[in-house]
Amino acid sequence: MGRIICCGLGPGDPDLMSVRADRIVRAAKHVAHFRKKGQPGQARRIVEGLLAADVSEYPMEYPVTTEIAFDNPEYARLLADFYDAWAERLARLAREIDVVVLCEGDPYFYGSFMHLYARLQGRVEIEVIAGIPGMVGCWNAVGQPIALADDVTSVLMGTLPEAELAQRMRSSDALVVMKTGRNLPKIRRALASAGRLDDAWLVERGTMPDQRVIKLADIAEADCPYFAIVLVHGQGRRREAAP
Repeated sequence: MGRIICCGLGPGDPDLMSVRADRIVRAAKHVAHFRKKGQPGQARRIVEGLLAADVSEYPMEYPVTTEIAFDNPEYARLLADFYDAWAERLARLAREIDVVVLCEGDPYFYGSFMHLYARLQGRVEIEVIAGIPGMVGCWNAVGQPIALADDVTSVLMGTLPEAELAQRMRSSDALVVMKTGRNLPKIRRALASAGRLDDAWLVERGTMPDQRVIKLADIAEADCPYFAIVLVHGQGRRREAAP
């Protein structure tokens, strides 16, 4: 009886993988990883040169990424069928062998593997290896504390409605905005409405060789790469003295 090991790889720089993840990846005989059709996939790039020469690979190609709006029912149907099919295939493989599933960042933090994890519960043994989340690599790239003292930190999805983004941006001290891409203009407008735009940073491909760190107000781009995060640092609110 085998098992499925989901291996968190960290934010992108292979040097930021955990010792445990490195050991598991190097010893793996069967490796599955997500990727966009026709591309190697970021998780696979991270482990380039680490896999055994005789490893068997199982690329899991998304049927759709940005071609259809994420709130389109067809988008949900295609991805549900995709995850159903791969959960079934991995479950069959794990009856005989260990399969290592690669995941950028930390699998439990918005990781694609969680869609498989939910479908595989009770069917096969699963182990999840923690990884440094991508946002941690990004705020380290800026070189400033993201939050301190009593700061409240919010992690927001750029896919949220603009009004909700602005409201949450006003009510938090430190901000992390994920799922940027084509949502960048909306995120910019929400930050401006909340009075936070001048403090916002855009970090593209954090910790990777082509990393870019820039103030969001200083660029005019209408979108950004998939691996990009917007950050607003907290200022360290002080507790009010008790009466």
